[in-house]
Amino acid sequence: MKILSRLMDILRLVRDRATSNHARIGIGVESENPEKVVKSAKEASEFADVVLVGREEDLMGVDLEAVHDEDPSKRLVELLLSGEIDGAVRGNLGSKRTLGVLKERFGLERLYRVSLLVSSDGRPFFLAPVGIDEGETISERFVLAKKGCEFIERLGITPIVGVLSGGRFDDLGRSPRVDQSLAEGEFVTASLQRAGVDATHYTVLVEDAIRDANFIIAPDGITGNLMYRVLVLLGGGDGLGAPVMMNHVFIDTSRAKGDYSKPIMLASALTS
Repeated sequence: MKILSRLMDILRLVRDRATSNHARIGIGVESENPEKVVKSAKEASEFADVVLVGREEDLMGVDLEAVHDEDPSKRLVELLLSGEIDGAVRGNLGSKRTLGVLKERFGLERLYRVSLLVSSDGRPFFLAPVGIDEGETISERFVLAKKGCEFIERLGITPIVGVLSGGRFDDLGRSPRVDQSLAEGEFVTASLQRAGVDATHYTVLVEDAIRDANFIIAPDGITGNLMYRVLVLLGGGDGLGAPVMMNHVFIDTSRAKGDYSKPIMLASALTS
């Protein structure tokens, strides 16, 4: 496959691959606003054959394929593990329970996720870390960035990494915390460059990083999670979900968003 580097090609590529694959994708449904998940599943029918996984009382009268279980988190993961579905989307299932089962059943020591976002002006980019307990150390951010680059390359996209930190270089000396963040940003960037990755340290200048790069590395998971929420929930941007870096396709989602059609599309695109 021809390697793509233009930022705006990302969404076109995902959509085309999802339509071509038309994979069998399971999505979790819980009692909190199940109608939003069902609506999203119907809207995503052009990209996938969607299987709803939830309790029977939450899926009554639904005219889509459904698997009923009192523990939908466990059943969704089991369906993925057994190969009965090609990929899974968390939907509105609880994060702690579902990701905990995913780690246990697939034998994962840690979960590494990379979120695919779209800015308010339509510019798509990948972001990590996005979990509040991810990327707490330099080594974790380096591993996450490396795994993220390998994942992005699987889509036929050349990763261009923009590393962020807590201030500008001329802010050195104003705060020990900012000084440490800048030093860590330099170290992560240099380590990625030595590993053959096209990486640049943009310090706190996220606006420049978004202009030039397609994979943004936040200073830590709390910052990345706040960036996601500000962009998607307040700033007019959009999120396509956060794939877990593993051999199987599992897309993590935010219950605050409510629209799961694009995560289903992304899951279908990743199945080939």
